[in-house]
Amino acid sequence: MFDHVTLIVTYDTERGEPRGPRSKKTDLVASNLGACVDCTLCVQVCPTGIDIRNGLQYECIGCGACADVCDTVMDKLGYAKGLVRYTTQNAMENKWTTKQTLMRVARPRVLIYTSILMALIIAVGVSLATRTPFKVDVVRDRATLARITENGGIENIYRLQVMNAAEQDKTFQISVDGMKDIRIETETEVKVASAQAHWVVLRVTIPYGSADAGSHKINFDIKDTSGNDVIHEKSVFLVPR
Repeated sequence: MFDHVTLIVTYDTERGEPRGPRSKKTDLVASNLGACVDCTLCVQVCPTGIDIRNGLQYECIGCGACADVCDTVMDKLGYAKGLVRYTTQNAMENKWTTKQTLMRVARPRVLIYTSILMALIIAVGVSLATRTPFKVDVVRDRATLARITENGGIENIYRLQVMNAAEQDKTFQISVDGMKDIRIETETEVKVASAQAHWVVLRVTIPYGSADAGSHKINFDIKDTSGNDVIHEKSVFLVPR
């Protein structure tokens, strides 16, 4: 992803050398000096402490602080800015103008990378905007598979974990369907604090004789009472022989 047409912070060696201190009135041609006054400000402001005049180094983070401070020195001396600037290796060697440099920077590979990055950003944004702000796990109580209640019904025990990923407390309504006259005997409303998870024990019953012996598919619906978000979780109801 890095080549001779990649924008980097670069020191113009041809223009800056030989470096050395001078007064504002010094004739550069007569004194055989380049534009660099060797003030070392570019080294002092560099967060990684490198000297950009020694060429590109792996420590460079491309912040451009050296270019900014060098421009202020060039202004004070009346020299043209850009002794240290964002450009490419090819532009520096071939003395391209800013327009020529940008035309070569916007090549197909860069446009493809940019398109992929934008697609990823949009995908993440859409997923965040459309995500359901809570999750639910349903676990059957393995200690009690099924039993006949004192009221003549058949009961299964379930444990629901409701995870609230929102930044505010929420109340959830729990319902069940999938079998004739199936209902929840325990509390069907649960309050969960923000960014917390809460376990709920549910006793689900059907009338005795309303279903054949065996395993029957059922669905738990967990609805956010403050919105329209609903999660559907599948499970099974066991009817003993």
